[in-house]
Amino acid sequence: METDKIRNVLNILFLVLAVASVIVYFTVDDFTVFLYTCGAAIFLKVMEFFIRFSNR
Repeated sequence: METDKIRNVLNILFLVLAVASVIVYFTVDDFTVFLYTCGAAIFLKVMEFFIRFSNR
């Protein structure tokens, strides 16, 4: 798979998890669920960041 396609998929997943994190923050009483969703979003963004700068 092309790196641009991988980066696009990672960005879409990041945006979905970021929106899910905001929704979870305001709706779920358990704060650890928010931490897990937010941590997963940040992890995906960091992976996209490394892919972007490793190809230059």
